[in-house]
Amino acid sequence: MNELKKKIEAFAKQEGIDLIGFADQSRFEGVSERCNPFTVFPEAKTVIMVGKRICRGSLRGVEEGTNFGDYALFGKNWLEDEFLALSAYNLTNFIEENGYEAVPIFPNPSDLPPSGVSVAEGRAAPNVYPDFDYAAVACGLCTLSYNRILFSREFGSRQRFHMILTDAELDVTPLMEENVCNACGACAEACPLGAISKEETEEIKIAGKSFTVGKIDYEICNRCQNGAIVNRFSPRCAPDRIAALCNRSCMCGLEERGALTNTFRNSFRNSEAWSIGGNGTVDRSDEQANVLGGVFSKSGKRGH
Repeated sequence: MNELKKKIEAFAKQEGIDLIGFADQSRFEGVSERCNPFTVFPEAKTVIMVGKRICRGSLRGVEEGTNFGDYALFGKNWLEDEFLALSAYNLTNFIEENGYEAVPIFPNPSDLPPSGVSVAEGRAAPNVYPDFDYAAVACGLCTLSYNRILFSREFGSRQRFHMILTDAELDVTPLMEENVCNACGACAEACPLGAISKEETEEIKIAGKSFTVGKIDYEICNRCQNGAIVNRFSPRCAPDRIAALCNRSCMCGLEERGALTNTFRNSFRNSEAWSIGGNGTVDRSDEQANVLGGVFSKSGKRGH
């Protein structure tokens, strides 16, 4: 299957896919049926993760505190729902044109509760949403940061993923050996609300690899006015924190120590970061803070 894999990788590149990785069933042993992609397609042989970068410029307005909506579109909704979805759809069709079934999977929170009842005894209740964080690590594309965010060697936290399951048996991508995150604690230090613990940690195991992550209070995260976005599928799930102050501080640390291959002529942060809440450097009323945060509605689209 090496020849088919090469064809898939070449087609993905033509589609503007920046990251692609492959994993087999063995890397998902022990994963619960609610989070396991092979629950959706038991006959599948390979999980393919495909990713497009979040352009650094989409985070510029959030970093300056002047434009929050463009990240929600170019860095999240449009990128996930349209740009990447179309590439994943085209790659799915390409695999099927080569004689193998391919199942595209859209990224939903794996901690969403079931939305239906089992169709038969022994079947998982719909809808099953595979764990994309687990899969991105299992496919050799990322490691997990102390901030519980996926980091790739190329872009750090700046990517979105879709998944494709196929019954084609393809060679797996080696797991990343070195963790991109060095557990510097900049994320916890930056959080003005104290949502990320500096002392309490947990161990998360993925495909034989172990990651130390900080305990995070997501109820506090969901009240953050520093760039976090309430999860558009359910406010009970973890918010999107790519644009939040904690992760933007991670971005700066990664770039400063040359940890990424996608590099820039100028630094991302050139002045003291603004913050709202806790001991933040900016003191605004709740009403003013809500105006800033209002562009991130629960749907993830521009507020009014």
